[in-house]
Amino acid sequence: MENEFKDFFEGLSEEEAHDRILEIVGEYCDIYHNQDTGRPYEEGSRIPYAGRVYDREEMMNLVDSTMGLTLTMGQYTDEFEKGLGEFIGVPYVSVTNSGSSANLLSFMALTTYQLGDRAIKRGDEIITVAAGFPTTITPILNFGAVPAFVDVKIPEYNIDETKLEEAVSEKTKAVMLAHTLGNPFNVKAVRDFCRKYNLWLIEDNCDALGSRYFIDGEWRKTGSLGDIGTSSFYPAHHITMGEGGAAYTADPQLHKLLLSLRDWGRDCVCRSGQDNRCGRRFDGQYGALPHGYDHKYVYSTFGYNFRITEMQAAIGCAQLKKLPGFVEKRKENWRFLRENLADLSDRIILPEAEKDSDPSWFGFCMTLAEGIDRGRVIRYIEEHGVQTRMLFASNLIRHPCFDGIRDDGKSYRVVGELTNTDMIVERTFWVGVYPGMTEDRLSYMARIIREAVMR
Repeated sequence: MENEFKDFFEGLSEEEAHDRILEIVGEYCDIYHNQDTGRPYEEGSRIPYAGRVYDREEMMNLVDSTMGLTLTMGQYTDEFEKGLGEFIGVPYVSVTNSGSSANLLSFMALTTYQLGDRAIKRGDEIITVAAGFPTTITPILNFGAVPAFVDVKIPEYNIDETKLEEAVSEKTKAVMLAHTLGNPFNVKAVRDFCRKYNLWLIEDNCDALGSRYFIDGEWRKTGSLGDIGTSSFYPAHHITMGEGGAAYTADPQLHKLLLSLRDWGRDCVCRSGQDNRCGRRFDGQYGALPHGYDHKYVYSTFGYNFRITEMQAAIGCAQLKKLPGFVEKRKENWRFLRENLADLSDRIILPEAEKDSDPSWFGFCMTLAEGIDRGRVIRYIEEHGVQTRMLFASNLIRHPCFDGIRDDGKSYRVVGELTNTDMIVERTFWVGVYPGMTEDRLSYMARIIREAVMR
């Protein structure tokens, strides 16, 4: 075997050998991966709600990133952060090990003393919704701030912006919301509200990468419209690097805080392996440290290590090139289901895009008419091979994680009634529209959903 490898590389420079290996990896991917692409769908075969869509480029990038053994963040990471920022329309991007970590970093950045009177303190209130994913809320509760839960609208499944004035109090410091299943919330109303009361706005953009909203006379990407936006690159999301996420902003101060929190709390912004970027590494005075203390070991926040590997970024770079096509395919798949289920509006409340929005859909959400048993409907759909999902927590307050704080009267606040939120608990579910779907799969899904709700 050793001689065979020697023969394989005989007469090749290192660069030529490197390129030959990558080409073999590409051929391997072509032969052994994505073999069902283009095959007719066999009815009853499993149709997942989400999945990875990739080709040889992701696999070649992955191998390429390992061959130099630059395992921590490097060239691919720089390329990915730059490309993601250009796509979204923000100058500063910090990749993280998950979207949940990005949410945590974003919230914690707003608690730092560097923000002065605008810093969130324990006991301050954050306006949000209970009809969403837990890690939008978890940083608020873990820090000791108080979520103020507002009801949502159906069929948009985003915050009911008419309840915002009722939600605000003298303790309110921020609004933290997700664009539900890719559907932007009413950004204009929410942003105007935040400006009126000088509140921070965090956009959880994890399910909405590529969504757009028309505001101030132009189309802008979600995630660029608040103070900080976040993304997730878990395999179910719009692009993937396996695990991964990002927090991004147009504010240089917030960017520095996000970087510090992600990188152990360091005050220094040098990359790993880089020294004295500022040229004043031993010249500063920091805190109660002696003058000239090594800036690379000065800590200005209570930080974490939420960094990614170079291998993840390598996959992300290949995925980023495909993102515009992924977005269009998600829209196309959503429209197909909407058109093919339109005549069931007496049995299903069909989803609608928020006004002035152009969603990059994560899923197709449905709320059943009163009297239709969701359990029976979902069982039929699942038994026929179509994967379904709840609208995440539906109403997080009703989950066991709230058992210890549900009646303490201080950990959270409910604004008015959560009528639609509770309707979602009982009657709502969704199916996928990810780019790997084909028309025959979508046709089958629509037929099975129709059969399920008509039984």
